[in-house]
Amino acid sequence: MATVEMVMPKMGESVMEGTVLAWLKNVGDTIEEDESILEVATDKVDTEIPATHAGVLKEVLAGEGDVVEVGKPIAIIETDGEAGGSTPTPAESPKEESSPAEQAEAIVETAMTTASSSTSNGTEVPRTSESGKFFSPLVRSIAKEEGISVSELESINGTGKEGRVTKNDILDYVKTRKSGAPAPAAAPAPTMPSASHQPMPVAVDGGDEIIEMDRMRKMIAERMVASKHISPHVTSFVEADVTKVVAWRNKVKNEFQNREGEKLTFTPILIEAIVRAIKDFPMINVQVDGNNIVKKKAINIGMATALPSGNLIVPVIHNADQLSLVGITKKVNDLAKRARENKLKPDELQGGTYTVSNVGSFGNVMGTPIIMQPQVAIMALGAIQKKPSVVETPEGDMIGIRSKMFLSHSYDHRVVDGALGGMFVRKVADYLEEYDLNRGI
Repeated sequence: MATVEMVMPKMGESVMEGTVLAWLKNVGDTIEEDESILEVATDKVDTEIPATHAGVLKEVLAGEGDVVEVGKPIAIIETDGEAGGSTPTPAESPKEESSPAEQAEAIVETAMTTASSSTSNGTEVPRTSESGKFFSPLVRSIAKEEGISVSELESINGTGKEGRVTKNDILDYVKTRKSGAPAPAAAPAPTMPSASHQPMPVAVDGGDEIIEMDRMRKMIAERMVASKHISPHVTSFVEADVTKVVAWRNKVKNEFQNREGEKLTFTPILIEAIVRAIKDFPMINVQVDGNNIVKKKAINIGMATALPSGNLIVPVIHNADQLSLVGITKKVNDLAKRARENKLKPDELQGGTYTVSNVGSFGNVMGTPIIMQPQVAIMALGAIQKKPSVVETPEGDMIGIRSKMFLSHSYDHRVVDGALGGMFVRKVADYLEEYDLNRGI
């Protein structure tokens, strides 16, 4: 028998620590490799961590509520293998020197984390209070969002190790807060100094139902408002004739599913056309850094996905330009499925350079999507509808039934002008309208 140390994995760029939320397995349980054994929270996402080896969970080295640095041991797993030379953990491996861009990103991340650990009355929530009570990054983030003061945090009875306040502790406190308790006054947002930009008060009648936003909804709201303040949005529309696309998919979809074990929807076909257009117009695949424009080498497509809760999440297809249509299809289906099951990994939610939102899946013909920062463009795909249309033939014009859809392209007018934004969406439509009916799979 041999024992293996399982360490806190790196969960995304510039994430240096994670908070243990819950152990899904107990000491003595048999575990399989890649089986989820604990839940960890970072400032970016809550996620389940899989076992690195199969065996028996011999010892837990980090309790619920503990904050553990990346590369530090969190558990001991007893395996059936022979004891031998230990595999160096990430903490023991030589550390690569980060590039200037990575260093800058780390500085920005640190600044954002510091900002998120202040309550809405401007009082900073320290990692350790004057009484010695420790608050994890997740707890401090929730305190900031809920307007919970340091003194209130001190009063919460923590159920974590050594009395630490866990995620469940602070969420339970939020639920049981007396409705008449005065909430700390919100600090005015620096980007909205004018009183005219503040939300209007809402009159609540006796029969109205008050539903508190969950954390994800609050995060979405903050990011959407921020995007509108950061980027001057312009939207261009093109109606594309996708009759050939519809005919080709109908011809191959059964063969595709039998061969690949995957359903072929329209989304991968449309994403493939967008990727081709990005190659033609690479200045769509950029980000703004102060007065600099960062032209991204990788083409990473974010796909907005609706969750059963009604919230929205955007998993990313990395290096989509290097995938075939089969590869894109499998990625789309896999990411959408695991997004609905809350099984996405942190890295799968980062690094997007262009985003697609399929509003047609809700029966909408077009939309004006909001840009995912720090990207500069996003496309909404409308519903495909059969319409009477003028068809040009050698014998003259005639009316025919065609399958059409609207493409709605929102872009950041700081760096994308109407010509580029309009030509890009037109190029996507051209690729769809010129689709090869004899294409194989």
